[in-house]
Amino acid sequence: MSEWTVEQRDRRGLLMMAAAAGVTLATPRLLRAAVDKAGSKFGGDLSAVHAAIDKQRPEAIKRLQSWIALPSIAAENRNMKEGCQMMIDLLKEAGFQTATMLPTDGQPGVFATLDAGARRTVGMYFMYDVKQFDPSEWSSPPLDAAIVDRPPFGKVMIGRGAINQKGPEATWLAALHALKAAGRKPPVNIVLVAEGEEEIGSPHFGQVVHRPEVLAALSKCHEVFMPFASQSPQGDVRVALGAKGLIEVELVASTQRWGRGAKDDIHSSYKAELDSAVWRMVKALSTLVSEDGNDPAIDGWFEHVKPLTERQKQIIAAEVAATQEADARKLLGVQHWVRDLSYRDALERLASQPTVNIEGMFAGYTGPGGKTVLPSKATAKLDMRLVPDQTAAEAEAKLKAHLAKRGYGDIEVKVTGGYDPTQTDESSPLIKASTSVYRAEGMPVSLSPRLAGSWPGYLFTGPPVALPAGHFGTGHGSRQHAPDEYYVIESGNPAVHGMAEATLSYVKHLYALAGA
Repeated sequence: MSEWTVEQRDRRGLLMMAAAAGVTLATPRLLRAAVDKAGSKFGGDLSAVHAAIDKQRPEAIKRLQSWIALPSIAAENRNMKEGCQMMIDLLKEAGFQTATMLPTDGQPGVFATLDAGARRTVGMYFMYDVKQFDPSEWSSPPLDAAIVDRPPFGKVMIGRGAINQKGPEATWLAALHALKAAGRKPPVNIVLVAEGEEEIGSPHFGQVVHRPEVLAALSKCHEVFMPFASQSPQGDVRVALGAKGLIEVELVASTQRWGRGAKDDIHSSYKAELDSAVWRMVKALSTLVSEDGNDPAIDGWFEHVKPLTERQKQIIAAEVAATQEADARKLLGVQHWVRDLSYRDALERLASQPTVNIEGMFAGYTGPGGKTVLPSKATAKLDMRLVPDQTAAEAEAKLKAHLAKRGYGDIEVKVTGGYDPTQTDESSPLIKASTSVYRAEGMPVSLSPRLAGSWPGYLFTGPPVALPAGHFGTGHGSRQHAPDEYYVIESGNPAVHGMAEATLSYVKHLYALAGA
């Protein structure tokens, strides 16, 4: 997210390749019955759409596999223009009349419109970039998008971008394909904006959203949402009413900028008479957090942190009551919550507290064996999660001021991306429409004050757009940003949607929004 984590929301609760692998793509009948029952409420008789989804399943799977086979990685400047063009092609194939590449100071975005002649217009957010990967860490090549058996989830597609975000997005596009094949127009007009830099903190996405023609189109919308595989392995859904903000930062300590020590790496025997850039970095980092590393200690960091409301605390209490703590711990591999807090206190902390996290550090020699070197440079990559009413700009300024005040002004602070927190009212038509579809399909639904992960939704919830924004989608997947990222194609649990059932849910969601 990028940038939200499936694990955090999960705590509550291919034609040729398929044939070659002997994969059977049968739909669970119990789940299909529940889906059919919900159909009459959203869109009337959806039997023709349902039949189109079944017929197009191999095509939809192959489309997703082809998309995964082309990774666009902003951090590596890899396949960015090709990924943008593929995003445009996918949108046009799905029925968008216009889809254009929009240049930015970084990687390009996409602006697309679909005019269905409907009375209501809906905004959509897509991303076409993915995180980096090391193929040696995967059980299946990350660009092959192979379908494998993965108990207890069923048949899953493994690949970089499978869940974050190409799987849910391709499933939503499959819904448009099915409507077209069934001879139906979408029940809403659609304005869609996409970016290729979400995984590096969306540093230039504002240049896409704030273009005059995009703002004019978004002004006709009532909400903005992005596709999301929202079900836990047990089948329940938690609807997030917002998301934390984020800044990603690279700190660089060097003897050159410091003006001390040797200008280049030197033999470690000289440490007795020379300063170390690495120790300087370690000492600087230690000032950013409490003694145990769990609370931000940056000067003024909590100045604009908005406490949880009583209603938000009630929502968390309901989440605790509806969730088995043991299931949450097992899913995340948790041994203890921080400071041995209770489950409820841990969830309140997750929703309410900003964080300072070290993603990684590197300096000097890290290969096999030892190498007696005194490094002249050290780098630390940090991400800092923000909560209302913090802003990314404020966080950057306070971090720099904190370091400078303590004599670490020579440490270079490179903010590589970031965005503000978001919040959407639970009474908004978007949230009501989303929960109504989940409930109509028999899914246990609860609310969450906000995702612990982040996405650039503030560009939609804040001015000048100022619309409700969030996520919708059924199905399940996990391990984004990690090896063996997966998306469920055929579910092994009747309570959890596979790709085909999730496709039909997106159709119903469009009808629910049309009637909002």
